[in-house]
Amino acid sequence: MENIHQLRAQREPEETLSMDPKKFILWLFILSIIMMFASQTSAYLVRRAEGNWLEYDMPQIFWYSTAVLVASSISMHWAYLAAKKDNFKSLRIAISITFVLGLVFLWMQFLGWKALVDMKVFFVGNPSGSFFYVFTGLHGFHLITGLIVLVLALLAAFQLRVHSKNLRRIQICTTYWHFLDILWVYLFFFLLTFN
Repeated sequence: MENIHQLRAQREPEETLSMDPKKFILWLFILSIIMMFASQTSAYLVRRAEGNWLEYDMPQIFWYSTAVLVASSISMHWAYLAAKKDNFKSLRIAISITFVLGLVFLWMQFLGWKALVDMKVFFVGNPSGSFFYVFTGLHGFHLITGLIVLVLALLAAFQLRVHSKNLRRIQICTTYWHFLDILWVYLFFFLLTFN
């Protein structure tokens, strides 16, 4: 009897931990973005401590854009829940709302940049302004990549390739979008605190 158990143990391969390759790539991408912004915020703090730092009030539009992005995270979660329930109409509506809110956020960021220019805070000049533009610009670039992912998810939703038995695409989209929202909230409060 003992030999039978030993034979089975030898024949049955051990289970290996596995992860979906696309989700793994997403998490590597997210980790690289985190590392990039961690290094940038560290450089910000070091440079600020050196002096010659322009202090200014953050334009009010950035508060509103933050609220818009948080709302987009809510609509993205709605899309995910709709996909889990095979509610295709709600899925399409929710992804579309998330996309529109993402565009509104980018427009509001642009208006925030215009307000900074009106306040005489420029990209070139004092490093405090330079850092602000770099942080918001890099985040905006990543948000544009998020909008591209949203469009691909919306196309897949119209082709009925996103449903309760095939959630990978919407899970990747939701994870990335929530990450971008959390990243912005972190940057917003970082800049609000250390400006």
